[in-house]
Amino acid sequence: MDTSTTPSAAADANPLLQNWHTPHGVPPFERIDPSHFAAAFEAAMAQQRAEIDAITTQADAPSFDNTLVALDASGRLMDRVESVFYNLRASESSEGLRAVERDWAPRLAVHRSAISLNAELFARVHAVWTQREQLGLDPESLRLLERVHLDFELEGALLQGPARERQAAIDERLAELHARFGQHVLADEAQWLLPLPDEAALSGLPHALRAACAAAAQARGHSGHAVALSRSLVMPFLTHSTRRDLREAVWRAWVGRGEHTPERDTRGPIVEIMRLRAESSALKGHATYADAALKDRMALRPSAVYELLAQVWDRALPKARADLADLQALADHPVEAWDWAHLAERIRQQRFDVSDDEVKPYFSLDRMIDAMFDCAGRLFGLRFVECTESVPRYHPDVRAWEVRWSADDRLVGLFMGDNFARPSKRGGAWMSSLRQQSRIGGREVTPQVVNNNNFAKAPEGEPTLLSFDDVRTLFHEFGHGLHGLLSQVRFERLSGTNVLRDFVELPSQLFEHWGDHPEVLRRHARHVQTGEPIPDALIARLKAAGRFNQAYETLRYTASALLDMALHSLDAATLNAADFSVDRFEREQCEALGVMPQVGFMHRLPHFRHLFDGGYAAGYYVYMWAEVLDADAFTAFEEAGDLFHPETAQRLLANVYSVGGSREPGATYRAFRGRDARIEPMLRDRGLIDA
Repeated sequence: MDTSTTPSAAADANPLLQNWHTPHGVPPFERIDPSHFAAAFEAAMAQQRAEIDAITTQADAPSFDNTLVALDASGRLMDRVESVFYNLRASESSEGLRAVERDWAPRLAVHRSAISLNAELFARVHAVWTQREQLGLDPESLRLLERVHLDFELEGALLQGPARERQAAIDERLAELHARFGQHVLADEAQWLLPLPDEAALSGLPHALRAACAAAAQARGHSGHAVALSRSLVMPFLTHSTRRDLREAVWRAWVGRGEHTPERDTRGPIVEIMRLRAESSALKGHATYADAALKDRMALRPSAVYELLAQVWDRALPKARADLADLQALADHPVEAWDWAHLAERIRQQRFDVSDDEVKPYFSLDRMIDAMFDCAGRLFGLRFVECTESVPRYHPDVRAWEVRWSADDRLVGLFMGDNFARPSKRGGAWMSSLRQQSRIGGREVTPQVVNNNNFAKAPEGEPTLLSFDDVRTLFHEFGHGLHGLLSQVRFERLSGTNVLRDFVELPSQLFEHWGDHPEVLRRHARHVQTGEPIPDALIARLKAAGRFNQAYETLRYTASALLDMALHSLDAATLNAADFSVDRFEREQCEALGVMPQVGFMHRLPHFRHLFDGGYAAGYYVYMWAEVLDADAFTAFEEAGDLFHPETAQRLLANVYSVGGSREPGATYRAFRGRDARIEPMLRDRGLIDA
């Protein structure tokens, strides 16, 4: 880690401002307290302002080196402090950290706006950009120049006078609202608990799920068993519980996040967020926020998104209606949303004879971690060496590995895995970075990547067992992790996952294909008690069962993606109407789309963190856009007849995993595949067309 420019003032008392003499320069988490962040942010902002001033006030004419390279190298202390803060805020939150976020989110937004709206800085960038064809820049340097120029444009650098001042105020307020939204949803998830006091309440739950419910109760200071609002508990409970009344209670709590209590109601913040986004888009000359956001996406325009989603929706809806008829034939009551997963599981077991009690013992977390490391090693020539004691960690559950090239033992980076749900951790699964790869002036900065999952932890002394869906999640996030670890670019702005939103899910979703491939399962899925490999017959049943109920899952995702696009396609006049209502808008979209009430949305607006605290606004579609790419990409290995085909894997590394944002993503994909992606493999994988 580069600490050569760390300020000395207050460094002796503040670990965030000290040189980190820890293995790999990992933050000394055990010494960091929420009270340290205020002074660290102040120092980091001051240093970055000085670095920007040095660029803008120099006498030399603007050049690529003295403007673009200098800008990319600036803000390293800020990056360091923010990476620590936002990793802790998501993975090991506390009231102290939440208070820091409430206080500092708007201040940091003001600081960022002062840079993105800095007229002198943009003038220098623009001067270099206008000469770009005469500068003889190499492709990566040209890409950096184009990306940075577009960054400024999208942030409002072309605005003048009052419009520029208004944009800065909007940025500040949005930062405050995003933080509030995320904290409200986290509080709803952390504070709700459904005790399961007796055997009747546990009816239908397999052994592994009972153990996870016991661990959830213990983690929250309760005895016995309980369901918490973690996806890894909620979804299995809705699937297996025979207590329809308890399923309804869990389902209502899950879909009602963001609405549980008046003081944490997110619907007011959502309306204000949307009005501010619409105003900002109008200031920059766009009709809607969706038009503005897609200017920096592969899709380019909302109509391309709707075209893709419509192809999927129109095929999935009739299949889901047919599936509902099958479910209704099993039930002695009208099927409701909290019944679907349970009834579908009954059909799945009848047709495919697959149950969690049979499957999960083959998928211990430790073995699946070994499996993903083995796949990465065979594909890309990596090896993983666990750091058992030396590397600092922010929670005892975190594990760390050195990642090295097998060929010459060079260090690639550091990988940290944080796999278990807990009250202090936000829901979902994600990849983040403590440090991004870069290479400036011949100096290699190695990445530090963190994967977060929310698996239900087994009781002490028992192995944590994963569902088949959990295995896919594990591999998915590690695909993101590999994208960050394998980056081999010069500039941090282009490093790792700093790519277009509708391309960033390609490396993650593609890696899922190895996680459920029979060749990998035969090698790594072994019974936790007997050590026997998973039988081929069970693999076949799992694969067949995996294609079952896909119309339901497809509709839930696609409905949420369409809801996102519809919301962000509203103009300012509609959003500013006095009677605009989040609830009514959601209901109207349900009716317009024909969303079946038994299916619903994967994410309702009041807890849709992707949109209001996650950077996916007008972008939830990107998972399906990338799925077209990943399904088509995996067929390259199928065509080669080898899951680890060396030449294909090398093309994948050279053209996808290592290049970050240094190339236009369409060109990068064509360099790997030899052509544009085709939609048919994705439709076949989802069972929407015949295989």
